[in-house]
Amino acid sequence: MTNPHPQWPSVSSAIFYEDAGAAIDWLCKAFGFEIRLKIEGEGGRIEHSELTFGNGLVMVGSVGTGERVHCRSPRSVGGANTQALCLYVADVDAHCEDARAAGATIVREPHTDDYGEEHGANRGYEAVDPEGHHWWFMRVARDPKAP
Repeated sequence: MTNPHPQWPSVSSAIFYEDAGAAIDWLCKAFGFEIRLKIEGEGGRIEHSELTFGNGLVMVGSVGTGERVHCRSPRSVGGANTQALCLYVADVDAHCEDARAAGATIVREPHTDDYGEEHGANRGYEAVDPEGHHWWFMRVARDPKAP
């Protein structure tokens, strides 16, 4: 495996919105993303963007025309969701309250999943953004038992 570019994580995701400009603003306000790059096209259409969260990166774009005709928002396909992004945060409960206050729909309240001593435990919650993308926020609540 070659090393990634120093400004890019080894894995990133792209998600698409009917109103990508509004989604970018909302993601920054509700979840704490920061805009690294935003390229607007005709009529304010988002052609490409890069939002950072810690050392992670997600690209946000407008739903498909041209080369991206296949790209859709969950809202445009009856709420179907093909991916859920997971982000680690320091304080799950506080992050959830901030997201709720910004208008996120919390579909799973903060909870702890304990997978046993061998596998550890995580605390997290699930939120849905205004166009139907699902987001998981979590932190390690207990590390797995060392072998």
